[in-house]
Amino acid sequence: MTSKDLAGSIMRRKPIDDIEEENKHSGLHKSLGLWQLTAIGVGGIIGVGIFSLAGLVAHGSETEPGVGPAVLVSFLIAGLASAAAALSYAEFAGMIPRAGSAYTYGYVALGEIIGWFIGWDLLLEYIAIVAVVAIGISGYFDAFLSGIGIQMPVWMTSTPDEGTGGIINLPAILVCLLVTWILSRGTKTFGRFELIAVGIKVLLILFIIGLGVFYINTNNYNPFFPSGFGPVVAGSATVFFAVFGYDAMSTAAEEATDGKKHMPKAIILSLIIAMLLYVAATLVLTGMQNFTEIDPKAGFASAFNSVGLPVIATIISVFAVLSILTVMLTFLLGVTRVWFSMSRDGLLPGWFSKTDRHGTPQRVTWIAGAGAAILAGVLPIKAVADLTNIGILAAFVVVCISVIVFRYKKPDAPRTFRLPLMPLVPAFGVFASLFLMFQLHWETWLRFGVWLVIGLIIYFGYGRRHSLMNPDSPRHEEIVEMHRPLA
Repeated sequence: MTSKDLAGSIMRRKPIDDIEEENKHSGLHKSLGLWQLTAIGVGGIIGVGIFSLAGLVAHGSETEPGVGPAVLVSFLIAGLASAAAALSYAEFAGMIPRAGSAYTYGYVALGEIIGWFIGWDLLLEYIAIVAVVAIGISGYFDAFLSGIGIQMPVWMTSTPDEGTGGIINLPAILVCLLVTWILSRGTKTFGRFELIAVGIKVLLILFIIGLGVFYINTNNYNPFFPSGFGPVVAGSATVFFAVFGYDAMSTAAEEATDGKKHMPKAIILSLIIAMLLYVAATLVLTGMQNFTEIDPKAGFASAFNSVGLPVIATIISVFAVLSILTVMLTFLLGVTRVWFSMSRDGLLPGWFSKTDRHGTPQRVTWIAGAGAAILAGVLPIKAVADLTNIGILAAFVVVCISVIVFRYKKPDAPRTFRLPLMPLVPAFGVFASLFLMFQLHWETWLRFGVWLVIGLIIYFGYGRRHSLMNPDSPRHEEIVEMHRPLA
């Protein structure tokens, strides 16, 4: 094969017409309406970011100084970068309502190798997100038991890297397996659970804000920037974990009753709701307790304990566990649908794209759940959170570039939503995402690079040859079958 042939094969683009046909034969059940989609988005955005990472960034760690009340600014910086990406996702989601999300957008606009890299990237990042959230739940579960006088053994509630004498985080492992089981019951069951749980979550945060505002001590806001502005910007790279989730929700596009109409609205609504709640909640958290005393694992439970309300702290710990579960469900849904989509396209073995009677890809659901359980059991929360963020930021870069390319290459393609100020908004999304990526430590870049190299080996060893876009693929007949009229 000549270099020209090789370049042509890896840069082939998936036609939108093929996607429409694939959606008809996907085997996924269409059962999600606008508010269920919005709930999935809010469920993915609000969770460990507000209940754990806000306290961690405000308080600081052994390697990072605490940013104090300025954690609010960290959230706003991350939210601004996320908003540009959200608008890009909204335009694509209204045009290409497909399970692959950023993977599919890159495949359609930039070519197969770019789509592969983003899909491969998202497999790791979404699994890592599930693990981060499980670790956050474990922290609140431990705080709850401590509040009622029960102390769990340290060896089973923390990892060796945390310096506490821990061996494994058993509660985090168990919660990963629990959400895997819930998701395996089917999208309809998952959608109902998510809607109820997200409703409880929003009520909990409003309760925290409404009660906590009466215990704010304005002296805690002074100084507002205790470590200067630099750590605030670096902190935005960590809390960026808290301002996405709509991207994983977009992987459920094929299961929406009207994906082209509802997906853009759900993406924008979920981010607006989340940011309003974040701003109010971080002001309450850092106003109730001096940032140096906030528990980085269970910030709000710590804050209410500090003002003499241990019962409220216990209630928060209980309901925080339930509310954070929705984040795990959203991203576990995301990784299984990206995996399913890559398998359906031939880039991974077709074994992974088989669905059961619930219209659920059970095989990848349990594999992804087990992978998240392993990460949650052995790694500390910040290492996994940073690994997650670099991958999602890379996906945002690709989506923002893709929406620019596709707007100019296919200006007449039907769009139910068109992002404003093209190309300024997506260009800002590219630069903001790259800026936040470069705030992360070199160890995070190293782990990310190793994962992408492994992906490159798999693509050239299997994916390029078996891709349904390859006329010589052993699975190419599946494309022909998809274009036959339905009986």
